[in-house]
Amino acid sequence: MSRAWLIIPLLFLYLFHLGAVGFLAPDEPRYASIGREMAASHDFITPRLDHHAWFEKPPLIYWLIALGRASRLPDEYAARVPVALISIAFLAFFYSILAREFSPRVALAATLILSTSAGWIAYSSAAITDLPMSAALTAAMFIAMFETRRSQGYFAGALLGLAVLAKAFVPLVLFVPAFLISRGKRLPILAGCLLIAAPWHLAAWARNGSAFWQDYFWKQQVLRFFSVSLRHGQPIWFYLPVILAGLFPWTPLALLLFRRKTFSDIRVGFLIAWFLYALVFFSLARNKLPGYALPLLPPLAIILAYGLDRTGAHRKWWIASAALPLVALPALIPAIPDALLSGIRHAPIAWRAIFAGLPFAIAGIAAWWFAWRDRANLAIASIALAAAIGIVYLKVKAFPALDQRVSVRAFWRAHSDAISNACIADGVRRQWHYGLDYYAARQLPACTPADHPQIVEQNRALQLVR
Repeated sequence: MSRAWLIIPLLFLYLFHLGAVGFLAPDEPRYASIGREMAASHDFITPRLDHHAWFEKPPLIYWLIALGRASRLPDEYAARVPVALISIAFLAFFYSILAREFSPRVALAATLILSTSAGWIAYSSAAITDLPMSAALTAAMFIAMFETRRSQGYFAGALLGLAVLAKAFVPLVLFVPAFLISRGKRLPILAGCLLIAAPWHLAAWARNGSAFWQDYFWKQQVLRFFSVSLRHGQPIWFYLPVILAGLFPWTPLALLLFRRKTFSDIRVGFLIAWFLYALVFFSLARNKLPGYALPLLPPLAIILAYGLDRTGAHRKWWIASAALPLVALPALIPAIPDALLSGIRHAPIAWRAIFAGLPFAIAGIAAWWFAWRDRANLAIASIALAAAIGIVYLKVKAFPALDQRVSVRAFWRAHSDAISNACIADGVRRQWHYGLDYYAARQLPACTPADHPQIVEQNRALQLVR
């Protein structure tokens, strides 16, 4: 089965409404600012934020944003479109290699599960490092696992090098199991990785000296794993609910992990072992963020697709179960802004809106009927289509609220003239501080008591005090 048919629906799904919400969280506006500054200065070695060297992350995301700006795309599109296109290209590769190594049915199921899962599509729509790293790392792993030609090791190594340029040295740790089983390709993998990743590291070191390694390696790699000094401490079980939420609406399929038939293939057994290895590694780290778990979703999608393929007569119930979370989607959407601002525990669920989700139950009925008629591909596709409709519905409903309440873009547009001379009061959350700096195209100063106008935060919203 050709994979070309995947491209058009994925392009629509991933690019639709991509700029309908301004930059979110601290990282997006910060990385967008660095990419804009890099595009203006043509210095592609030293990342700079407000003209100061910034070594928190390697340069791949900044290069992508600079490329988007060179293409003269609008602000949010310039930063997000390259990430979305990387995701689409990876999904096409994902389907292709799985169709060859497993079967077209497993490949289709795994690709539809991954491409419509909440976690994957959310990070495919954000200008941050997690998606480029996850795509490059997973592609490198699959080539190391499935390709027999020694020359393919150079390609795997080059992709691993791109993963390093996306998120430093964590991909090297995650790649270890694949490296151990890639007999005959180990030296090419090392050579390919060094060829891609080493030049920038050496150039940044030569230009910036020990300050580069002190911040880039010691603070951002070692201390991020062993210390909570970066303010992202979480309990050891943190990633279990994160992964389940990232699978939405396919979360019920996680129960397939408890079926013995899911483990019947040695390739799937390796993916399960790698999944547990990566999960333990991330769980032991003192600093935890939801995006760190993104590399776990591609192998998990394969495991679930393979397990689903082995369910036999019970397949219809498993497939139809994925429609149940979609029914709750209209009730969950109003809670998203509060969840991002104050955490999921403080986000009220609009349960009365759940009746608006009943049409999604039709997808469950259609999936059940297709599976009952032994049309598993159509059954999976009906849920994936419902999930895609749910994603479009979410973007149309949630993005305007996110733009007004979570991003600072709407506030900046309403007060752009006054903001040019404003200062930022103490207590304004840093994600809004970085966003204001981006849209003002300069670092806004901190306020003293005599300064006016002041940007202050009151009741989880920005206010301009003149």
